[in-house]
Amino acid sequence: MLNRFLSLCVILAAFAVSTAFVLKKEKATPAVALNTLTAEEKAAGWILLFDGKTTKGWRNYNKQTIGERWKVADGVLYLDVSNKNADGFQVGGGGDIITVEEYENYELRLEWKIAKCGNSGLIYHIHEDPSIRYPWQTGPEFQLLDNACHPDAKIKKHRAGDFYDVIESSIETVKPAEEWNKIRLICKGTKVEHWMNGKMVISTDMGSAEFKSLLPNSKWKDHAKFGTFSKGRIGLQDHGDGISFRNIKLRKL
Repeated sequence: MLNRFLSLCVILAAFAVSTAFVLKKEKATPAVALNTLTAEEKAAGWILLFDGKTTKGWRNYNKQTIGERWKVADGVLYLDVSNKNADGFQVGGGGDIITVEEYENYELRLEWKIAKCGNSGLIYHIHEDPSIRYPWQTGPEFQLLDNACHPDAKIKKHRAGDFYDVIESSIETVKPAEEWNKIRLICKGTKVEHWMNGKMVISTDMGSAEFKSLLPNSKWKDHAKFGTFSKGRIGLQDHGDGISFRNIKLRKL
């Protein structure tokens, strides 16, 4: 009996030490605050494209202002679709927004979540032209979608992570609506990679004959300037549905 009691004491003591070690370890690695850069990221050249407090650095496509329906709360940049006054398929007072600065050869990271049955997009290599109404008519779209509910999910090349209407994702890694997803977008020269939640889902060379052969069979066949730029602005799409972003950061390659 004494031996059993001593054995139990040893087990409990070991458990206590183990638990204390885990708690100490967790306390030593606190979560990084939203919309901030670590010392390591700063040293690596990362910059924030969203300060977590304002819409500074963003404006509407072909405008110098930003729609009042793009708002910031609790460290999140989001499109307010409550009581929306529709402007075509977009929200009245919303519209697609783009970075004030242009970028070339970079890695972009951000987190996004979408409302149930929602549709939106991350657009890049955007070229501004008063004769062109929407940024996605010049730059590729990294599709953001509720794959479980939105009708576009039934169409190949229209699902979350896809190079919209051109290339289908190799695997599906998107989380359900209203949950945060992580994106990496890597652009170097004409080469592009889409990453979703830690997995590369698209890799293509927009300068290749193979890529160019895909365009005549896409909705971009009548948009002569689409995909012809490797430098441009980065955009967040208003497709009339609730969409939220945070931790938007970029480093030049």
